[in-house]
Order: sequence, then C-alpha cells, then structure tokens
Amino acid sequence: MRLDDIAEETVFSITSNKARSALTILGIVVGIASVIVMVSIGQGTKTSITSSIESAGSNLIMVMPGFGGGGGFVRGARGAGTSLTEEDADAIAELPGVKEVSKEASSRQQVIGSGSNNTNTQVQGVTPAYATVRNATVAEGEFITQADVDSAARVAVLGPTARDDLFGESASDVIGQAIRVNGIRFKIVGITASKGGSGFSNQDDVIYAPLTTVQRRLNGSKRLSTMGVSAESADDVTSVKNSITALLLAQHNIADSSNADFNVMSQSDIAETASTVTDTLTILLGSIAGISLIVGGIGIMNMMLTAVTERTREIGLRKAVGARRSDISAQFLAESVALTFLGGVIGVALGFAVAFVLRQFFSISTTVTLGSVLLASGVSVAIGVVFGYYPAFRASAMNPVEALRYQ
Repeated sequence: MRLDDIAEETVFSITSNKARSALTILGIVVGIASVIVMVSIGQGTKTSITSSIESAGSNLIMVMPGFGGGGGFVRGARGAGTSLTEEDADAIAELPGVKEVSKEASSRQQVIGSGSNNTNTQVQGVTPAYATVRNATVAEGEFITQADVDSAARVAVLGPTARDDLFGESASDVIGQAIRVNGIRFKIVGITASKGGSGFSNQDDVIYAPLTTVQRRLNGSKRLSTMGVSAESADDVTSVKNSITALLLAQHNIADSSNADFNVMSQSDIAETASTVTDTLTILLGSIAGISLIVGGIGIMNMMLTAVTERTREIGLRKAVGARRSDISAQFLAESVALTFLGGVIGVALGFAVAFVLRQFFSISTTVTLGSVLLASGVSVAIGVVFGYYPAFRASAMNPVEALRYQ
C-alpha cells in the first residue's frame, strides 16, 4: 500500500466523523498544553531565582548565623540566630582576597505610609558598603551614607515595591516624605532601582535604613543578621569562603566545624541548591501534567477500537481483494499517529499561548524551551504508536471470511 493511499484514507477516516475525532484530539491537546505550561512554569521559576541570586552581588559570599553543620542552610528563619558580631565583620574585612564587607541587620516590621497605606516588609539595616557588595543602585535620591550610620539617623531608602505599597503605584515623588516603622518616623531619602523578583525573593520589597538605627530602635541588639562579603575576583571566592570559616571558628572558640554557629555560602552554593529544588519541581509538575497525556492516549485507543469494530466489513473486503496484514495494520496505525500529531501541534500552540498569558497578565515566570516542545511533540507521536498498535494489530488479525459476515 502506497504512502499517498495511506494518507488519503487517513484523512477520509478522520474527517468522516469530525465530532468524535475532535473530542479525541482534545485529550491530546490538553495533555500537551499542560506539559508545556507546567514545564515552562518550572523553568521560569528556575530562571527567576537564578537571576535573583546573580543580581544580589558579584563574587558574593553570604555569612549567616545558625547551626547548619558547617556550611549548609540556616535552620529556621533567616536572622533567627545571634552569633554574628560587628567584630566578626571587621576581622573578615582584613582577610586576603576580601574586597568589602557589608554588615546587615534585618527586622520584619509593619510599615505605615501615606493615608491608610501600610505593608509588612523587611527593614534592612545597612552601611554604605551594602550598595557595592549587593549591587544596589539608586534610581532616585541617595543611598544610606556613613554619616547616617554614625548618627543613627532616621532615614530610609525604599525598594520600588515597598514604595508602591506605601504610596500607591501612581506616586511620582516620595523623596522627603515620611513613613512610620514601629511608631518611629523615618524620612525617605532614596528609591532603589528595580531588581525584580517575586514572593519571598522579591528584592524590591524592602526598606533600607542605617545599620545603627535598626540595631538600636528596632532590634534592640548590636548583633548582625547577615554579612555580605565581596571577594576580589571569582577565583578568590573559594579561598575566601574557607578563610572566613576558619576565622569564625577561631573567633567563636569552636573546635569542631560540625558545631559551627554560622553558615558560609557562596553564590554558586545557593544557585546549585536552588537549581536542584526547581529541577525537582519541574519534573513533578511535568509528571502531573503527563497523566493527562496518558488519559488522552487511552481515548485514542478507545476511538480506534471503536473504528475497528465499525469497519469490520471494510477490513474483510480489503483482505478479500488482496490487502496484506501489514497494509491493514499500517492504515489504522497511521490514523492513530495522525490524531496524536494534530493534537500535538495544537497543544504546542495552546501551551505557548497559555504561558504567554500567565507571564504577561498574571506575573508568573514562564520559560518555554525548545526541549520541552520537542519532548511534548515526541511523546504525542509515541502515544499514537503505543496506543494505536493494539487496535491496528486487532484489525490486521481479522479473518476475512468472518469479517465479511459481520453484521
């Protein structure tokens, strides 16, 4: 049987019962679109987190309090420990390969802006070094100065999201206005440039104030929540990280590193951990969406088995005039693959459209990759072959005499 004959018969069979074919294809469309959308959300989340980590600073090393087994993540909330001091930061600044150290003290506070606007956000006590170490740039006004730190001034620099929450998105000039943090009035002196992000990783939803002000007026402690350390170069990151660990163990009189009351992590450590988590998330989302593809495949098999029953006499007639088993099998298998291929094409287009809508109108990070499209398309064709094989085999195995007698 020639390919053009198979193609012609396939088109005729699919179009002869449009409603049933459309409903069968719909199952594949939903499955393919679901896989693409779910994988795109996972990839988009990974890209967003990676970008957020990279934008946090160049050659950055994070030093955080808490017990973590000598280098892991802090157990519990960030800043829950009180093991880091300014003396630790000053000692780290003297290590070879260290470019600059940012002393930081964070405090989660309810902040009141203009009118009835308020928000619960992170108030970050910082020094001028923060801008260099963390790649923070000012879009309006100025950043925290050393004079502000020395005098424990009640001034604040807002992130774009914090500004919008406190003064509204239409606010054009908030420099010089005031906010209240824990009942204390702070004068706004600057607005940082947007870095992007969402949820807990939103670097724009933060308020910066002088380190000393946060320590005295909000935290009531001179301890540090975190320290950001900038290495001279990327080649120095590992050696600086090891030097910091050795120094703090000595500073805190800890002999066994497994009992360290601090954690030292580089950007690559954080990125690697985040990548592992997001990859697992992507696989989980893709697997859940893949279930709908299996359901669609079962729908394909159901339709093809129905078609075999309906066309029993046709199969018997074809065999009677010389059609081989391979011809009959190829015909039904071609119909199954054609249905899943059409569903795959429409599903890919729908997946792109849904991912675009989620990104543009719902601010959900999505990234559609060529790999996910090829995977979804390949799976759709494979489903056509796998779930179409049994109906095709059943059709080809029919006895022509019995088939012709079928009523």
